[in-house]
Amino acid sequence: MQSRIVLVTGASSGIGEACALAFAALGARPILASRRTDRLEELARRIETEHGVESCVVPLDVRDLGVTTRVLEDLPPEWASIDVLVNNAGLALGMGPLAEGDVRDWETMIDTNVKGLLYVTRAVLPGMLERGRGHVVNIGSIAATDPYPGGAVYSGTKAAVAAITRGLRMDLVGSPIRLTNIEPGMVETEFSAVRFHGDDERAEKVYRGVKPLSAADIADIVTYVVTRPAHVNIDSVTVRPVAQASTMLIARS
Repeated sequence: MQSRIVLVTGASSGIGEACALAFAALGARPILASRRTDRLEELARRIETEHGVESCVVPLDVRDLGVTTRVLEDLPPEWASIDVLVNNAGLALGMGPLAEGDVRDWETMIDTNVKGLLYVTRAVLPGMLERGRGHVVNIGSIAATDPYPGGAVYSGTKAAVAAITRGLRMDLVGSPIRLTNIEPGMVETEFSAVRFHGDDERAEKVYRGVKPLSAADIADIVTYVVTRPAHVNIDSVTVRPVAQASTMLIARS
């Protein structure tokens, strides 16, 4: 990974931040993309201090097709040859029955988790094909195949990610481009605080009495699949904490 360029969306926190740090530790040069520029700049300084690696801060809202296309087309030449794309930007909002759901939350989830992933991939993939190398890693969820009450729309978006990944894998057969879908279970990040619109007390209860996965655990898997030999493609990885058997079956102490 030495000097390879890795674009990470949603890099301002959680799994995205952990992936950027993990790749920088391997000598890669991360492009840090997110809406929260202040956090990205802080992360860039940390990467420089801890790993001596330069990074590129890119303010990006993946929900906006025009902005996404323009920003990724206008990357400085020294950052344009993206070797790895980590489609991490995503979120869940709300946890009520579908009949009572907030349509604005649905639209945000669909626009970010599905359309945003498509927009970024569409902008990056042609360059990978032209250069004859690259790896796209999508961050999905176990909710794709194991939906739960109050999570119908979020689960639907992650089912879409799984289907898009499988379909794209077929599109890429015959090319050297690799593609992986990572489907984590419970990971302790800002995910639940965002889902509950900043209700930290409710978010804390999600992880109470259980040792969840950490963002670093997922980043470790992402770097593992990317650093396999060029002829090896790990199509998908499902990972949960030991205490979690499904989205709803969790052993708590």
